[in-house]
Amino acid sequence: MASNLRFLPTPISDLYVIERNIAEDNRGFFFRIFAKEELEPIGFKKEIVHINFSHSKDLYTTKGLHFQYPPFAETKIITCVSGEIFDVAVDLRKNSPTYLNWYGKILSPENKHSLYIPEGFAHGFQALKPNSELIYLHTEKYVKESEGGLHVLDPMLNIQWPNQPVNLSERDNGFAFLDNNFKGIEI
Repeated sequence: MASNLRFLPTPISDLYVIERNIAEDNRGFFFRIFAKEELEPIGFKKEIVHINFSHSKDLYTTKGLHFQYPPFAETKIITCVSGEIFDVAVDLRKNSPTYLNWYGKILSPENKHSLYIPEGFAHGFQALKPNSELIYLHTEKYVKESEGGLHVLDPMLNIQWPNQPVNLSERDNGFAFLDNNFKGIEI
C-alpha cells in the first residue's frame, strides 16, 4: 500500500516537512493528517496523547518558543487549518551538530503541509494572516514543571521572522535570552 504521507528532510536531522497525497474531485478534497504506521519510517513510535487547537486572532501574533524537558519531551506534528503561519523549530539537542539552529516553514490550508518536530526541539510560530488556526498533535501530556521556553527575539538564535513579532503573551515575553548556562536537552 502506498503511503499517503511524504517526508521532506530539512537542514536539521529528524525534522521533517510532511506532504500529503490529496484525493480531490468536484465535491472537494480529502487527506490524512495522521497515520502512526506511515510515520514509522522516520522513527515515530509513540502514541499521540494530546491534540490541541490554537487560534491567533491578529496578524503577526507570535507564540513560543515552547518545549518540555525529559522525561516529558514531546514530538509534535503541527498543521495549519485556517489562515497561514510561519512555523519554527529550534534544535535544542545537546549533542546535535545543528544545536541551536532553527528552521522555519510556511504552513497553510492551501499547501496542506505539516511540520514534524521531534523531541528535543522548541516550537513557535507567527500568524501571517488574521484568524490563523493550528492543530497540534503531541506525544506527551503537558507537565507545567517540565516546561521550558526560549524568547522569540533571542539574538543567539537570530530567527528571521517574516515580520516583527507582536502580541507576545506575558509568559513568552518573560523567557530569558540564552546564555552559556543553557546546556541543551539530553535526548
